[in-house]
Amino acid sequence: MKAKVYVMLKKGILDPQGKAVQQALQSLGCSELEEVRVGKYLEINMQNRSKTAAEREVREMCEKLLANTVIEEYRFEIE
Repeated sequence: MKAKVYVMLKKGILDPQGKAVQQALQSLGCSELEEVRVGKYLEINMQNRSKTAAEREVREMCEKLLANTVIEEYRFEIE
C-alpha cells in the first residue's frame, strides 16, 4: 500500500517561505497571485495490510513526527 501525506501550515499561521516564493513568482511576471503557501508532501510505501491498519499507522506517524499539530494540519490518502 502507498500512503500520500500532505502537511500544511494552519490558516492564520505566517508562512515566510510561501511569502518568499510568492514574491519571486511576482518578480517573474505572475502578478495575479493572492497568496502562496508552502507545505510538505510525502509518499510512504507500506507492507500489504488492511486499509484500516494502514490508516491508523499513518495517523500515528503524522501525530508523532510528520506534522507539528500545533501549527500544521495534515491529511492523507491510502492507495
